Amino acid sequence: MEDDQEQQPPESLLPYAEWIEIALRQVVVRAVQHVGKEGLPGGHHFYITFRTDHPGVKIPPHLRAQYPQEMTIVLQHRFWDLQFNDETQSIAVGLSFNGVGSTLVVPLDSLIAFADPHVGHVLRFHPRMPEDAAPAAAQEPATAEAVAEAPDDKPEEAPQVVSLDAFRRRTPPKKPT
Repeated sequence: MEDDQEQQPPESLLPYAEWIEIALRQVVVRAVQHVGKEGLPGGHHFYITFRTDHPGVKIPPHLRAQYPQEMTIVLQHRFWDLQFNDETQSIAVGLSFNGVGSTLVVPLDSLIAFADPHVGHVLRFHPRMPEDAAPAAAQEPATAEAVAEAPDDKPEEAPQVVSLDAFRRRTPPKKPT
């Protein structure tokens, strides 16, 4: 007699994982639509990570050169015209990089992650690349975060992760009594 715990369920013939990911992308759509109309409430802010080499991504050439595969934008203080386009299934947002305003267009299928750190909400995705437009480089993508208020004018030699910890308020440690 076999132990029931050792038996694994059969592999599904239905694409449940794909359906779940599609549904979770709609959470991003609803969050973007809400914030585009109402603004960010309280301490909420978004980190949106996407493939820059995905077809349909529109970013300035200097950002594409700096982040050839992957980029994270932070929507917190300085952004404008946040919207979701149903026809193109993409997020559009205005951000300032080194004092220069730019509009970024990010297709929903290019998303890798969406987070609202204020409430600890994180969603991870597999970018859905069209079959005929697979990325040229098959190497592991470098992770980089571009903060809209980034003060550095110099282009980076390699993508860097920008830590936001330096900008967070910290409470001083309590003195022992």
